[in-house]
Amino acid sequence: MNLQVAVSSVLISFILFFCTNGSAKLAPDYIVPCNDTSKECLIRSTQLAIPEFVKGIPELGVPVLDPFVIKELSIPLSGLTFTFYEGKVAGFRKCIVDDVISVLEKRKFILAFHCNLTIKGTYDAKGRILLFPIDGAGDAKIKLTNLRMKVDINTKYIKDKEGVNHFAIKNYKYTFDYGDRVSFELQNLFKESKQLSDAVLQFLNENWKTVAEEFGKPIVDYAVDLALRTIEVFFLAVPYEELINVPIPKF
Repeated sequence: MNLQVAVSSVLISFILFFCTNGSAKLAPDYIVPCNDTSKECLIRSTQLAIPEFVKGIPELGVPVLDPFVIKELSIPLSGLTFTFYEGKVAGFRKCIVDDVISVLEKRKFILAFHCNLTIKGTYDAKGRILLFPIDGAGDAKIKLTNLRMKVDINTKYIKDKEGVNHFAIKNYKYTFDYGDRVSFELQNLFKESKQLSDAVLQFLNENWKTVAEEFGKPIVDYAVDLALRTIEVFFLAVPYEELINVPIPKF
């Protein structure tokens, strides 16, 4: 679910920082250069870029991120198998950047943000959620209000076969919380009983935090991993010198 979140905002901010500190030939016009690495400038520039950046950059292989599509994702949980199909995640263009920190000499990049996201698609599920046996399939809609995430990325520098320098990702870690609320609309949780489906759905929404903590993390892991793999594609395509007019730090 959060993914979403993670998908657009991480990619936008990470690319933005390195594009705004030099003469990046591939930087779109909506990326406003910073003259320093101050937090204030990086946050402002990132925030300005988000609405346009999420439309994608096809010539660089950067996909459309609002809506972002999850074609199929199976989530094996304790006692339940839930599969989400053709999920469209919307809301990235309105994400709010809370913090951006970059320290080139330490190869560190940190981004914090929050978003309201909506995921729509279809699902099927069989097994048990908490005390309830589930055997259902149908339309699904999940809303997240003020989802918050912080991503800490360690970068590295590599050379391609032509000897050209590129950024790459060494590793990353992230933390998140579900914010103010997660709401669920899942049709036909019990195929043979609308009354029972409605009762269980009410229970899930009244206990949204417990449900989200068990249900949501596999989706977040999927989303963050996909976002960072997308960043890798971008940096392997674009030379370091086109993204930042600062020599690679010596160590």
